[in-house]
Amino acid sequence: MSNSYFKFKKFTIEQEGCAMKVGTDGCLLGAWFSTRDCKRILDIGAGTGLISIMAAQRSTARITGVEIDTTAAARAKENARKSPWSERIEIAETNILHYSCNERFDAIVSNPPFFINSLKCDDDRRTLARHSDSLTPAAFFAKAKELLADCGKISIVIPTELLEEWKNEALCKGFSVQRATHIHTTPRKAAKRVLVEFAQKACTSPLIGDLILEESPGEYSHEAKELLRDFYLKIE
Repeated sequence: MSNSYFKFKKFTIEQEGCAMKVGTDGCLLGAWFSTRDCKRILDIGAGTGLISIMAAQRSTARITGVEIDTTAAARAKENARKSPWSERIEIAETNILHYSCNERFDAIVSNPPFFINSLKCDDDRRTLARHSDSLTPAAFFAKAKELLADCGKISIVIPTELLEEWKNEALCKGFSVQRATHIHTTPRKAAKRVLVEFAQKACTSPLIGDLILEESPGEYSHEAKELLRDFYLKIE
């Protein structure tokens, strides 16, 4: 597979020149988050447009992707235009903290920047895409509260070690965890990522589970196949 593009079953993501390429985190989130009864979906940090396009494939909703990086936003617009669902996808090049909209969204999905404690790389655009200096959890949930419908849901993917921080910030803004799936690359490895869904309602018994990506090297688990079957070419 060329590094300049990533081909899925029903669409292709051109990504040459983009700071952040197609990755497992984004694919899992795009396939996992709930699109049920959604009429409007917001993708924060749209990148190449991957999750926006996956959301369009999985629903009949109108999708808005917000991306701050000029090159990524241009790629996202082009990828959306070439997809089978172009008429339902809009990409806005702006900082999400400056974004406003007259209508509320039924779902917000985001593969947010999270490497705040790691060494910053030399590429300023890659740093912007990977670090949470400009979009802290507190700022994220404050903006989400402004844009989300009362019964809407927020879905993100983050490192497991940041889960408590994000849960605490969510609670401060009136959100609680509804479900979470811990991602293990193999059965014996600890989860490094977690998919989390928040909503503006109390939940005393959230649905907590695990997902094993590979049962053995190069062999996807049954659960991973079911989740990604509609997207990955190598899963029949």
